[in-house]
Amino acid sequence: MLKTEFQKLGKSFAKVADEIGCSKPTLINIVNHGTFPKRNETALRDQVLNYFKQHGVDVADKLTPKVKKDNDMLLRKSALSQATRQHFGLTRDPFHDEIRQAQDVYLTPDVRYVREALFQTATQGGFVAVVGESGAGKSTLREDLHDRIHRENRPIVVIEPYVLAMEDNDQKGKTLKAVHIAEAILAAVVPDVSPKRSPESRFRQVHQALIESAKAGNKHILLIEEAHSLPIPTLKHLKRFFELKQGFERLIGIALIGQTELAQKLSENNPSVREVVQRCEVVTLLPLTDGKLQGYLKHKFERVGVKLEDVLDESAIDAIAERLTFTHRNGKNQLQQNSLLYPLAVNNLVSAAMNEAAGLGFERVDADIVKGI
Repeated sequence: MLKTEFQKLGKSFAKVADEIGCSKPTLINIVNHGTFPKRNETALRDQVLNYFKQHGVDVADKLTPKVKKDNDMLLRKSALSQATRQHFGLTRDPFHDEIRQAQDVYLTPDVRYVREALFQTATQGGFVAVVGESGAGKSTLREDLHDRIHRENRPIVVIEPYVLAMEDNDQKGKTLKAVHIAEAILAAVVPDVSPKRSPESRFRQVHQALIESAKAGNKHILLIEEAHSLPIPTLKHLKRFFELKQGFERLIGIALIGQTELAQKLSENNPSVREVVQRCEVVTLLPLTDGKLQGYLKHKFERVGVKLEDVLDESAIDAIAERLTFTHRNGKNQLQQNSLLYPLAVNNLVSAAMNEAAGLGFERVDADIVKGI
């Protein structure tokens, strides 16, 4: 990048950084990697260009502005390199394939509530929709539910229809219909029994199978991931599965897990699903704001035997929160903050910052390193 041109200046990084008005790590990133911090990128680029020009070194061709990427690119996967793990004394990556037991899950108040809501739906029957952004931890809570049922030896049958190609219309993929849900229930509850051919006979078969399973002491939960891709007719039909009873006892609980589009489909303003809305509790996984970020990172590093303060200083924590918080104008032209402080985004940003710090030989990650990613 600018290594050769920088050497022509005959000055140290610290001296040049001070004269330009930026931090030393930021200047090292610019010279060695050609990367600028996202914030104030244009202004800093002009400052560096003018500084080199004033000292008789033309670097205009090497400081061509890069095409700006969407904020979603912050979610790009980043794993710790072997050199980084050795640099920080880590025996394994705290952010990759790190959930191996229930104790590895960081329980914020809202995560704890969602976890219990799912468990109560499985044990007592109920209708709940878990909504969250991509990377918010929804799949982790589904896996935690499976683990808890197995660990506590609960007689609960988990019914999970396959959603590999599911879309909310047949033009983009395959829709999940009520008949497919009936097949999934039969496959989980009475796997040796063939489904009846006619829809009426099949649904009667489903009801009877659930009754017999309940008599044997089993509970049932229908768990559908990627539920934001469920078509409206199927959402309406779920109400009828939910109402299957033996006397007063519900035979099946329903848990939907999906992205924020699911909350829009289950909006009170959507009259086409009003029967579902009146029965379904929508719970949302919130970002790691209000002091939860530091607790989350502390938990992650403690699970691999390392102290948070040995890897990130306090300024880095604030910089991570700032970097993953965006301000934009809503439909009413009002300024609104949007937070991407979800586990996956935090994991990727911290991993990239640690790789950068290790590559530069820094003892800890600081705010300048984070801002330079």
